Amino acid sequence: MKAIKNWAPEDRPRERLLANGAGTLSKAELLAILIGSGVPGKSAVDIMRTILADYGDSLMMLGKASVQELMRYEGIGEAKAVTIIAACQLANQRLKEALPKKMHITSTMDTVEYFRPIMQDLQIEECHLLLLDQGMAVKGSALLSRGGIAGASVDVRCLLRHAILGQAVSVVLCHNHPSGRKQPSRDDDNLTRKVNEACNAVGIRLIDHVIFAGDEYYSYHENGKI
Repeated sequence: MKAIKNWAPEDRPRERLLANGAGTLSKAELLAILIGSGVPGKSAVDIMRTILADYGDSLMMLGKASVQELMRYEGIGEAKAVTIIAACQLANQRLKEALPKKMHITSTMDTVEYFRPIMQDLQIEECHLLLLDQGMAVKGSALLSRGGIAGASVDVRCLLRHAILGQAVSVVLCHNHPSGRKQPSRDDDNLTRKVNEACNAVGIRLIDHVIFAGDEYYSYHENGKI
């Protein structure tokens, strides 16, 4: 494979971006622009195609890679590995910025849209609480706990404190399963029951408990368990 500099001008990623816009380039071509160069026999685009293929052509999965993992690929040193990870995180930050400032939660998918940029790249379990007003508009969110791969414990009293101080009328509980298994565990069921009972006792409604597992999710509300 020829080096990118030896390609026809209309095939080079930089030139195509300048002529036609970034939207015409593939993920591999965009990342190739960032890493800049390939190795003898492989262009930067070839390298990025190989890497992306190993991560399911997913920037979300690629963003979870470590520097050491990426450095195993020919032509990827520490600087290029850092650049790739930074690019994936920038894509994640763009998703967060795209959320409306005054978002309303009218369905489980609204909750998924709100939390996906936060949850999708986590390597450890986190549990968050979404605070809603009378009109189901988002008042804010709070990180309740952060744990290891096996799980994160949640103090129900701390949860209620966030809800009350935030003047929430309704709340949504959300956490992730780094294992990729979306089905709730017995501990998840017990937590949901305890939170629901505690919220009812103070006049706050638990709308849903959503579990993220990679690209998938589980909703207690959708499954009739809230």
